[in-house]
Amino acid sequence: MFRINRLINQTRASLITSKQLLTHEHKLFPQHYAQKSSTRFLDIYQLGNKQAVEKERARLADEMNRGYFADVAELKKHGGKIATANKIIIPALAAVKFPDLDVSYSDGTPLKLPVCSSGDVANADKAAIPKVSLVCLTFRASSQAMVDSWSTPFFEAFSDSKNVHLYEVSFIDSWLLCRSPIKRILLKIMRKSKDAGENALQRQIVYSFGDHYYFRKELKILNLLTGYIFLLDKFGRIRWQGFGMATPEELSSLLSCTSLLLEGE
Repeated sequence: MFRINRLINQTRASLITSKQLLTHEHKLFPQHYAQKSSTRFLDIYQLGNKQAVEKERARLADEMNRGYFADVAELKKHGGKIATANKIIIPALAAVKFPDLDVSYSDGTPLKLPVCSSGDVANADKAAIPKVSLVCLTFRASSQAMVDSWSTPFFEAFSDSKNVHLYEVSFIDSWLLCRSPIKRILLKIMRKSKDAGENALQRQIVYSFGDHYYFRKELKILNLLTGYIFLLDKFGRIRWQGFGMATPEELSSLLSCTSLLLEGE
């Protein structure tokens, strides 16, 4: 994530009004404005589709009410610890499925998360489906240390397990970096050349490009400056979650819940 930060400052500028934003971009890129617009902006031009227009208006209002400075203020207040992690495993009947997410490895290989035993498993051999997956989400470079506080002890504890997967997902929402030529160059720069090692468990670093608003809405993610940790079972259900910097008690809970999933279900 820090490599991305060196390429571009992805600090979210505060939105004054949606009309000012659209007008400013239109003046700067008059010939390419239609191509620049993402799906969220395309929907608003479906004037005959009232539902699409209302959906976009609700999104703009939501994003304007929650900006970068609100995230900073919240981070100063609790240091990224939005809530304490689960102390016990979430029962299977109460667990919700982790939203589908398209990601890419640094060599450009696509992957769809979660890798689980239900639904489309075209991206993974059935034998490669893990019993447990730890998915760590970072939206800004500031949260990388938080993610490391969870993923490093987890990796050390389960390095010999073939039934555990560890994914670190970095989100890249900059319009420029999401363009195909720049995206390919960026992935090439971020590609690791080091040996993966002999451990059964591999730290799989992947990247998600583009808009992630509705993905975040499903997981109720508001603050983009903190880290989010999700423990998934083999069906892709969220059985445990943590936030911010790990504490010893929370790490103990994570490791015990992982062991429980490996032993039983």
